[in-house]
Amino acid sequence: MDLKINSSGLTFSQYVPKVSTPFERLFEIFKELITHTSGDFQEAIEWMRELNKEYKFADNEYSIDDFIEDLLSKAYIQTSDEGGEGGAEIKLTPKTEKLLRQHALKQIFGRLKKSSSGCHATKSSGPGGDSTGEFRAYKFGDSIEKIAMSESIRNAQIRNAGTEFNLAREDLVVNESVYNTQMSTVLMIDISHSMILYGEDRITPAKKVAMALAEFISTQHPKDSLDILVFGNDAWTIKLKDIPYLKVGPYHTNTVAGLSLAMDLLRRRKNSNKQIFMITDGKPSCLKNSDGTYYKNSNGLDKLIVDKCYNMAHQAKRLDISITTFMIAQDPYLKQFIETFSEACNGNAIYTGLKGLGDKIFKGYNENKKKK
Repeated sequence: MDLKINSSGLTFSQYVPKVSTPFERLFEIFKELITHTSGDFQEAIEWMRELNKEYKFADNEYSIDDFIEDLLSKAYIQTSDEGGEGGAEIKLTPKTEKLLRQHALKQIFGRLKKSSSGCHATKSSGPGGDSTGEFRAYKFGDSIEKIAMSESIRNAQIRNAGTEFNLAREDLVVNESVYNTQMSTVLMIDISHSMILYGEDRITPAKKVAMALAEFISTQHPKDSLDILVFGNDAWTIKLKDIPYLKVGPYHTNTVAGLSLAMDLLRRRKNSNKQIFMITDGKPSCLKNSDGTYYKNSNGLDKLIVDKCYNMAHQAKRLDISITTFMIAQDPYLKQFIETFSEACNGNAIYTGLKGLGDKIFKGYNENKKKK
């Protein structure tokens, strides 16, 4: 059975299992549930027990209690003394947090083939590029630093074949290299209350995207940087290990605070290629006043708030920071706002459902790399 989390809740569908042991079978289900419950182990196990009553994926030979014991023995979970009067609290280990990122990457980008470090190379080449390990004949205009002296001398020795040694131009070869663009990315995730309204879970797909993108960049493009921030009434950064535990709050949507923090983060990055990915499902509805209070308006598009957003878009354009907005909602008036916003910052607006969110973000990431 295959566990899926969609707008209607949790569902199972039949499939031919790819795992071979009872533990592996339950672990696949557990990884989905622990993401859905924002890292709450007890809640995830309660879900497993309830679902098992109907789908019978555990039995007397290997029970859910056996599964919990294996999670402990394999160091996927650990106990802490923070549980208070209720006893020891069970938490995920860094090992499991890493596996959750790998699981998300496999789910979202599973169709991708493993690629080399030069998979997003530009047409430019030079001493600053990464060597491919291959050589080509020297051409006029090639930098002297690129000449592979050992290989060039070897070519001359072969050509001379015992006669007096001399190094000719035709012996010279250079290290073939590609210039890999370095990209600094900030991923903004809307955690306003609307991300769980109307019976639709929008935050879990957003978390999966964040985990998958982080794992993708760290493994495929280790020279690139990724900062992740969330925005509700305010905006703040979260660490990589915190992503599975991300929850929606009783917040409005302070898009201006999120964009301001994102640009502050990118100003600190030394490379010139910078971009913001913003995942949101609603309109901007909040600003923070200078005295620390909040100005909020959830009724339509507030001109004061919208104009502040447009100002941030113009600022991003001046800083040469591209903004790609991944809009989960489809309301016509919100589309008009996002299109005007994107035009102001020379950015992109992508309207996507939850199912295609990860794929769209991956494509946007690679397309921006090629443009840069």
